[in-house]
Amino acid sequence: MAIYKKILIALDFQSDNSEILAKGREIAEDNAAEVFLAHVNAPLAIAYATDGMNWSDQVVSFEVSIRKESEAHMAKLGKELNLSSENCIIKEGRPSAEIHAICKDKDIDLVVLGTHGQSGLQLLLGSTANSVLHGSTCDVLSVRVGK
Repeated sequence: MAIYKKILIALDFQSDNSEILAKGREIAEDNAAEVFLAHVNAPLAIAYATDGMNWSDQVVSFEVSIRKESEAHMAKLGKELNLSSENCIIKEGRPSAEIHAICKDKDIDLVVLGTHGQSGLQLLLGSTANSVLHGSTCDVLSVRVGK
């Protein structure tokens, strides 16, 4: 009997995702589960909103560029994994909140995501993986990457 029916593999296109994809695919195959890929672009406007400069045009242009790159990367991965476009999701917002929303919307059983060793500011503020884990209504598998 399959434990997981729908698996969300959460990706960060700024990192190598091969280990996360391999683990997610392995679990999906073992469970004959449906696979969803997701990537969340954090909004840049927040980072530049308080410095007194008018960065809005540059930020919007850069965000559009990032979105196009994300869409191209996601389309390539979706094709490699033989996934429909409905199973390849790109969102803008706070990554943990968007991942939680996707899980609810798609009735996800398991989230597979990557984690790096924490140090410095990341240790103090927490990570996306930690935020997803503590707010999740489904199982979360954190794959240690870049050992």
